[in-house]
Amino acid sequence: MTSPGSKKASLWDTIKAVGWSFFGVRKNSAYQEDLGKLNPLHIIAVAFVAVIVFVVGLVLLVRHVVATA
Repeated sequence: MTSPGSKKASLWDTIKAVGWSFFGVRKNSAYQEDLGKLNPLHIIAVAFVAVIVFVVGLVLLVRHVVATA
């Protein structure tokens, strides 16, 4: 559980944590801080949306490259 003095993470904090996880670059201290602040359901939702955006972006990029070749 979180201590009474700690604040919950915002949506932007969750997006940043997921983004850094995609790159695989994260300080251990920041990771430990996020464990106490972030809601696992929010992380899953943001990660799911990020994966969908990433895959759609790749598909569009490939279609563009193939169409112009």
